Amino acid sequence: MEELPRCRRCDDGDLVPFSDFGSQGAPIHWKAWACTNPECGYNMKIRNGDLFIDEPINDGAYYSGRR
Repeated sequence: MEELPRCRRCDDGDLVPFSDFGSQGAPIHWKAWACTNPECGYNMKIRNGDLFIDEPINDGAYYSGRR
């Protein structure tokens, strides 16, 4: 297994990649990265070709899915 990069903000967590699917169903690998240290919360993601850093993170516990 490859080693994950350390978070440079907190130096306590690792950055883990997340993938998603595009609007046409094609997979988008490594669309987002987030720190594993919940106290840090550092994250970055690509949306419509733009890079977003440190957006609020939701835990998804109340997500009801697409309707």
